[in-house]
Amino acid sequence: MSGSVVLETSGSLAHVTLEHPEKLNAMSRAMWHGLRQVFEQLQPDPSLTCVVLSGRTHFCAGGDIAEYTSFRFEPDSLRNFHENEVWPALQAILDCDIPIVAQIAGYCMGAGIEIASCCDIRVAADNARFGAPIAKLGFPMAPREAALIATSLGALTAREMLLCAAQFDAHEMQRRGFLNQVVPASELDTATTAYIDRILPLAPQAARLNKQTLRALGCENFIEKSYQYASSHEHREGITAFLEKRAPRFHP
Repeated sequence: MSGSVVLETSGSLAHVTLEHPEKLNAMSRAMWHGLRQVFEQLQPDPSLTCVVLSGRTHFCAGGDIAEYTSFRFEPDSLRNFHENEVWPALQAILDCDIPIVAQIAGYCMGAGIEIASCCDIRVAADNARFGAPIAKLGFPMAPREAALIATSLGALTAREMLLCAAQFDAHEMQRRGFLNQVVPASELDTATTAYIDRILPLAPQAARLNKQTLRALGCENFIEKSYQYASSHEHREGITAFLEKRAPRFHP
């Protein structure tokens, strides 16, 4: 089995699950393709307000090393893997304007750290373990992927993971600013649901615009376009509801 990425939707909520359980959800090439396709499918869907990204039992233990001998030993095939398979999948998550909650249990290593880094909210069980010990396998992290984790983890933590093969528990990753919340494993579903329940009633257009703004900070072209929401239903409804002392009705 090469693993799969499973998409389930219920109303305005989408759940994306990494499934490769016999390998702790290590990412195969087929899974990278599937992850890209799923998030490219989700991005334009106006009915969705929140996405939960998780793994079956474990989040993701890294890459599927059993596949590596077929492409890692030649520069062209190695570049193709990282630039045309891995990075487009990560970019599809980064480009998704829907709020994404990562629900992290068990191993979150290498590719798992990269995928989690693309999410907006990260909730972890206290049994989660984090790292990127690829130096033990004799290779570095690809440039775009290294830049991604350095941004989300902070440079010092990224250097410690990559240069020392350091691994950290969930509480340490929360102290270092990577996780929003750490809970006992038995409470992970409840904690994730609490974030979902806070996101779903909010204005979906505002969430999408906030994500676009955060991606484009400092870009003058974006600043010129960032006030076009002025006449939108959500904008008017939110302010009107506040003045009328009632709950806003953002959804039809």
